[in-house]
Amino acid sequence: MSELIAQGAWVEIHKIALDAGERAAQVPEDTRQVPLELRVKGFLVTAAAMGDEAEIETLTGRCLRGRLIATNPAYNHSFGPPIPELSGIGGEVRAILREQGRVR
Repeated sequence: MSELIAQGAWVEIHKIALDAGERAAQVPEDTRQVPLELRVKGFLVTAAAMGDEAEIETLTGRCLRGRLIATNPAYNHSFGPPIPELSGIGGEVRAILREQGRVR
């Protein structure tokens, strides 16, 4: 049995958004022949094992489901791995701004 990854952990999921046969007609032929894949990072809603179907909440508050493929995933743009202490700040700032009536 795989080790469970704790609820609230920063993770990445993968899912097929559109199968090859579902791609739009205006998409180039070579692109239409492959599925549209989705990889999204977010916070794990409930504990799950690597490879399991899991639900995440993104930094923007979206909830998505997909196959759990990574824990504490780094961005590939050379800013380094995420800093756990900073991961939730965006949501906290939005909540404060919402309370002050500055954003919806």
